[in-house]
Amino acid sequence: MNDILWSGISRPARLLAYAMLVLAAFWVIFPAVWAVVNSVKTTADTFRAGALIPFVDFRPTLASWRSVLGDPEAREALLSSTIVSLGTTAFVLVLGTPAAYSLARFFPRRSRDITLWFLSQRVLPPAVVLIPFYVMMVALGLIDTWIGLVLCYSTFNLAFGVVIMRDVFRDISTEIEEAAKVEGANPWQIFWLIAMPLAVDGLIVSAVIVFAFTWNEALFASALTSQHATTMPAFILASRSTRGVDFNTASVNTLLAITPPVILSFFVQRFLARGLSFGAVKG
Repeated sequence: MNDILWSGISRPARLLAYAMLVLAAFWVIFPAVWAVVNSVKTTADTFRAGALIPFVDFRPTLASWRSVLGDPEAREALLSSTIVSLGTTAFVLVLGTPAAYSLARFFPRRSRDITLWFLSQRVLPPAVVLIPFYVMMVALGLIDTWIGLVLCYSTFNLAFGVVIMRDVFRDISTEIEEAAKVEGANPWQIFWLIAMPLAVDGLIVSAVIVFAFTWNEALFASALTSQHATTMPAFILASRSTRGVDFNTASVNTLLAITPPVILSFFVQRFLARGLSFGAVKG
């Protein structure tokens, strides 16, 4: 397959493509490598220009890892991120999947317009609605709570669940559902027993995307929490001391924050390719 794809491309074009791929890979990998190297430095080594290669330019140490993992606030931030991300993902799937199925099956003509409205809510700049959300959470008594963050994040990420699952359901043939109707199945049975099992790939894709966006969100986490519900992104932003940023500590926090989504993507990558291809041809 690769030979067929490259057969009509000249050698200079291939070299240029490989160079661009290498550059893109370096651009993506370098921050992670930088974080790993800084996580095993002392505070003094992080500010020393020549300290680049472990065991050559400096002696690595796990002191920063022990400090972060032994910090109750860091563990609480990880717990908060996990609970809020899983709660938001579950809430979005529970609300968004039936809505997406309804758009695909019962409102096919209006489906495109409604979907565009959902997307418009997602592209809205978060800073525009930060103050209204804060005032609302204060009125509801949900400041610095997991429930408040789950409701807030569900509002923004619901669009992803609806849009992705709508295309998934539209890609599923209706002949099976028509046959089930003939056999006497009601709409709920058709949705739960037929459509849902066929849409597992799309559900996994939606769950991964919502989980990743929720896990990485920092603006609302910083504004709506102060202590008990602080998530890892907000905790990382607070990794400052009287000397400025402690890069070794911040690097450890960053690695802890990016590890769960990365590991999750490895386990579900075979579902991602198929799930993201749903609706690629249909409008």
